[in-house]
Amino acid sequence: MRFSIAVIPLVLFAALAGVFLLNIDKDASVVPSVLIDKPAPEFSLPPLPGRDKGLSRADLTKGEVSVLNVFASWCVPCRAEHPLIKRLSREADVPVYGLNYKEKDPEDGVKWLAELGDPYTAVGMDLSGRTGIDFGVYGVPETFIIDGTGQIRYKHVGPVTVEVLEKVLLPKIAELKG
Repeated sequence: MRFSIAVIPLVLFAALAGVFLLNIDKDASVVPSVLIDKPAPEFSLPPLPGRDKGLSRADLTKGEVSVLNVFASWCVPCRAEHPLIKRLSREADVPVYGLNYKEKDPEDGVKWLAELGDPYTAVGMDLSGRTGIDFGVYGVPETFIIDGTGQIRYKHVGPVTVEVLEKVLLPKIAELKG
């Protein structure tokens, strides 16, 4: 009886250690999305104050590859990645759309883009976060590559870095365009 009581914790520890060892080489920043190779969800978002055009699924189904970047003025990593989103907009030669996520005040997004520059073809305000939830957004920033039919082909969670831009996003866009 004592032997079995002593063995149970050892077996549980061994099982837990095995799970950790199996996952040790996996990148924790990669969060799988169930939406990869599925259509972008239906949505229609109003524009930022002072703009005429918001953002909807129809913008993502115009027959060309596009990028959807989820950002917010209160998001520190969004500020860090923003110069690279501007570079992506220049170098990829595809529309880059912004989804302004859960701003407390819609004017904050306007001020943020005025300060840092506006690389977006159009920006939709997702004040409630509902559209972000439909896209499976875990937090900001997140960046999606969408083909011309509106199928989500890639999702990057977290801020875009130079390495991600050059080794993942630009090649993936080029592949989908080619």
